[in-house]
Amino acid sequence: MDYKPQVGVQSHREMGSLDDRSMHDLDDEHLNSPEMDAQKTRSTDSNEHVSLSGSLTAGSRKIIRNGVYKSIKTVVFSNKLNLLMPFGPLAILVHKMTSHNGWVFFLSLLGIAPLAERLGYATEQLAFFTGPTVGGLLNATFGNATELIISIYALKSGMIRVVQLSLLGSILSNMLLVLGCAFFCGGLVYHRKEQVFSKATAVVNSGLLLMAVMGLLFPAVLHYTHTERHAGKSELALSRFSSCVMLLAYAAYLVFQLKSQRDLYMRIDEEGSLNGENSDDDEAPEISKCESVIWLSIMTAWISILSDYLVDTIEGASEAWDVPIAFISVILLPIIGNAAEHASAIMFAMKDKLDISLGVAIGSSTQISMFGIPFCVVIGWMMGREMDLNFQLFETATLFITVIVVAFFLQEGTSNYFKGLMLILCYLIVAASFFVHKDPTSTGQFFHLSLLVSLSWLSLL
Repeated sequence: MDYKPQVGVQSHREMGSLDDRSMHDLDDEHLNSPEMDAQKTRSTDSNEHVSLSGSLTAGSRKIIRNGVYKSIKTVVFSNKLNLLMPFGPLAILVHKMTSHNGWVFFLSLLGIAPLAERLGYATEQLAFFTGPTVGGLLNATFGNATELIISIYALKSGMIRVVQLSLLGSILSNMLLVLGCAFFCGGLVYHRKEQVFSKATAVVNSGLLLMAVMGLLFPAVLHYTHTERHAGKSELALSRFSSCVMLLAYAAYLVFQLKSQRDLYMRIDEEGSLNGENSDDDEAPEISKCESVIWLSIMTAWISILSDYLVDTIEGASEAWDVPIAFISVILLPIIGNAAEHASAIMFAMKDKLDISLGVAIGSSTQISMFGIPFCVVIGWMMGREMDLNFQLFETATLFITVIVVAFFLQEGTSNYFKGLMLILCYLIVAASFFVHKDPTSTGQFFHLSLLVSLSWLSLL
């Protein structure tokens, strides 16, 4: 009776063990099947892809971070003048906490100085990727961006006289101070020879400057001779028409410069390379094209912010310092705004590249007179501001005499330190004149006499 159950139990155990072995065999076959091998391979590849993409992402982030650090180090920490950059935020802080317009104006002026210089640096870096002709045009354009930004903010605030005087001061500063310092420093470095530059380029720029003087002179003549057909309207209408003509002339000049004169610039470069003068032209861009555009945008935006504070406090600074607004607008603002042109022109002159120095200094003056001033008249027209080309007789006579003096110095196509010294001394005379000059509110006989003197000079030439 006991035997049968034991046999049943034993047979049941044997069947259970056989079933277990068969299940293990099936599992081993399933694990060793080609489908499982392919699945393992896919999972391994996917893990390797995830790890590889993660490492690439981390590596790219590190490259971007290092690139940003290198760009900031190159642009911000490579120039001692950038030590003045904190004065910009300090000016905003002083304006928020106090009402000292003199200090806000002074700090804003100091804060704009390194920004204007770095704006020129970023433009020079961008010029490596655009060629010499377009690069020179960009240099002149962004070199004058500070003055144009300040002028637009002043025009928006209704300070038309400040706009006129600051643009006039930019022309005078470029023609006398910047060009004079370039001639002087270049002449000291190469004191044993006379430096030469292209007479053709100088003649074209001189002609454009004389055309600008003509555009400013006739509205003043019309106003002070009381010969308007429609009192108060003919002068403004003539100014707007002349501004459109001047803009058209400047556009034609750009086409002429970019197309017709390209061969002239190429010949100058070839002659320089044959004479061994371009042996140091192994320069390479320090930042990329994309970085140059980004830094141009950042500097322009920051200058715009500080220009707003600068314009709002200029009258308060004039009262606090007891200095005429004409002197601040014609002398102080352009000196800070032209920091980029000043440094560039001197640097190129000391490398015996006077054609580039001339393009920076005289080219900037031409651009302000033939583009900047007419552009502000047209922008004022759109804003409803009645800005005209009547810069008053004292200012117009100063510009006319300056253009004549500079044209005489450029007619030979050579320069030396003595010519540079003469231009600097002429600028000191102009600065002293505007320091003692009071902006007129009505017509006087003295200004009428100045007009007659200017016209007599024009007839003699």
